[in-house]
Amino acid sequence: MGLKTSIITVVLNNELYIKDAIESVIAQHHTDVEYIIIDGGSNDGSLAIINTYKDKITVLVSEPDNGIYDAMNKGLALATGDVIGFLNADDFYANPNVLQTVANTFSQHNCDIVYADLNYVSRAHQDKVIRKWRSGNYKTNAFERGWMPPHPTFFAKRELYQRLGGYKQELNQSADYELMLRFIHVNHASVHYIPQVFVHMRVGGQSNRSLKNRLLANLQDRKAWTINGIRPKWYTLFFKPLSKVKQFFI
Repeated sequence: MGLKTSIITVVLNNELYIKDAIESVIAQHHTDVEYIIIDGGSNDGSLAIINTYKDKITVLVSEPDNGIYDAMNKGLALATGDVIGFLNADDFYANPNVLQTVANTFSQHNCDIVYADLNYVSRAHQDKVIRKWRSGNYKTNAFERGWMPPHPTFFAKRELYQRLGGYKQELNQSADYELMLRFIHVNHASVHYIPQVFVHMRVGGQSNRSLKNRLLANLQDRKAWTINGIRPKWYTLFFKPLSKVKQFFI
């Protein structure tokens, strides 16, 4: 059994891909999984698809929200697992062993956070890998050098969220970056890296949809440091987007 794991998926009008996300969660071999879906009031076919799996979904909320991070915070408030992870509606787990591996790692290493690797795949052809995000082991002050783990592979103990808080909605695109910065760099939560691809993320999602979105996110990244009362190095916010370039050549 291992640790109880809560997986949260937030969705709004994603009838094309929500099925893949759900099926990758319910296919997991780990048996102690709480699955929470927060729907922002979809008016396409998303809810109809979700409801076909309702016997496999622990909690379903469907109501308007104030954006993706408001929805994520709703999910956090409902989660009862020892460990919490997020799977975007565009994404899907790479294999059925992901959550069991996560639970085993938390138990074996007694850590606060587990993270892994991610592949970006084509929206049209999910077997076609576009980029490879290989996280590598965390080293002290790695965030200053532009490092961050891929958020869909980030699993943290619920106790951390209770103690350190959830997502700051005012940061828009960078709320996940700020949360990981706050947990790991500022509060020194213990982490363990698993060198396996856990998640396939379709390109063109909310965070990587356009150059404009990435530029806006970079401005928000600076704010993520400021609101934590710390200052990045002069090169930090240059290295962060540059670190993504190598993902095309791995």
